[in-house]
Amino acid sequence: MADWTLGGDARRAAVPNSASLTAAQLVHERLRDEIVSLQRRPGDVIYEKEIAQEAQVSRTPVREALLRLADEKLVEIVPKSGTIVARIPVAKLPEIILARTALETITVRAAAERARGSDVAGLRALIELQREKLEAGDQAGFHAADETMHRAIAEAAGLPGIWEMVQQIKVQLDRYRRLTLPQPHRMELALDEHAALVDAIAAHDADTAAARVAAHLEGLNASLATIRELNPDYFAGDVDAVYERWAAQAA
Repeated sequence: MADWTLGGDARRAAVPNSASLTAAQLVHERLRDEIVSLQRRPGDVIYEKEIAQEAQVSRTPVREALLRLADEKLVEIVPKSGTIVARIPVAKLPEIILARTALETITVRAAAERARGSDVAGLRALIELQREKLEAGDQAGFHAADETMHRAIAEAAGLPGIWEMVQQIKVQLDRYRRLTLPQPHRMELALDEHAALVDAIAAHDADTAAARVAAHLEGLNASLATIRELNPDYFAGDVDAVYERWAAQAA
């Protein structure tokens, strides 16, 4: 787990832009990051007393943080039993992918229409950063560079608020995506898809850019059954039922 043994200004500096955050907000940010990054795995128990001691705060802000995480469906608070990290809800993932695709289609189209040379240069630099992380076998670094690239596309589009919306809806998807990265050639495929997307933006080809981002995100749907089978304890729900429901809706 991350090092919580920070006091005063040092602890605030550990979280970007956190100088004005309350103790509960700081604990929430740290726990949320650990859950989304799978440092805390689905089913793991979270002990209030332990977190309070490590964060050097009382148990009240820890409880507040856990209640907020419960609202986000990242933990389950079981009366008289404790708090556990929630499993990833299979049924929600296709809906999240659909919503994210709709939002990012808007940003990539706008980016293709208005991106400047400097924007494209920045995106290509991020592709190279991802390539370096891939070669180093740095999955966490690859994921971080991936996030930065998608945010940079929204900024090039002049629509950074849409990326903020995406971040709000994709928390469960991020947990799932972390499980896809160790799969053979998954990061190579993602890198190739990102490079093709940036090429479309550089060519000011909005239709191709939209098709590229849709195919990139649809790949997550296609992998769901495989990832669920490899990590059965990480998920809640029936993958087959999810596929049947979405097939019926598409018919």
